[in-house]
Amino acid sequence: MELSLYHLVREPKVKLDKNPLLLLIHGYGSNEEDLFGFAAQLPDEYFILSVRAPYNLPGAGYAWYAINFDADMNKFTDDAQAAQSRDLLATFIDEATAKYPIDKDNVTLIGFSQGAILSYSVALKYPEKIRRVAALSGYLHQPIVADDVHTKELSHIKFFISHGVVDQVIPVDWARKAPEFLNTLGIKNEYHEYPVGHGVAPQNFYDLVKWLG
Repeated sequence: MELSLYHLVREPKVKLDKNPLLLLIHGYGSNEEDLFGFAAQLPDEYFILSVRAPYNLPGAGYAWYAINFDADMNKFTDDAQAAQSRDLLATFIDEATAKYPIDKDNVTLIGFSQGAILSYSVALKYPEKIRRVAALSGYLHQPIVADDVHTKELSHIKFFISHGVVDQVIPVDWARKAPEFLNTLGIKNEYHEYPVGHGVAPQNFYDLVKWLG
């Protein structure tokens, strides 16, 4: 069975009847190899899948949606493409839990940058599919969150959010708004900042692994 997104697989070192899933979602201009470099250091009981975004960029990079610039070099998101990728990820999760021995009630998303932005939206649009989200160096982009999010059952989801205080790609102020919004929805979350730019510091990775455990 061909799945709708190309992906890399690390099978769990500790085999259960059905193992929890960690889905790794890379950022703009990267690919499925990027976060997969972490796989060996992630907990042994997880089935790990690292997905490739659907849109080709020059070089070996891929994107989940286009980022456009206006005449004043303001960036804006192609929200239609972003929503399509959000829905594509939700479909992929269904396909993966059908194909692999994965516990569909124990799915964790780990997204970096554009992957984190999508992780927020997948969890808030399709909360029945997601148990936990680690949003690294991203932000919560309201236009791709479900309009009826306040009516959904969200209390089971947990978020780990981290950001670099000197991030020049996505300002830390944008990241700080996410916990406030999640709190209004009654969603458990923990928020961390690190003295770095747009990346994952060693301490950040250590805190993430501790949270996963």
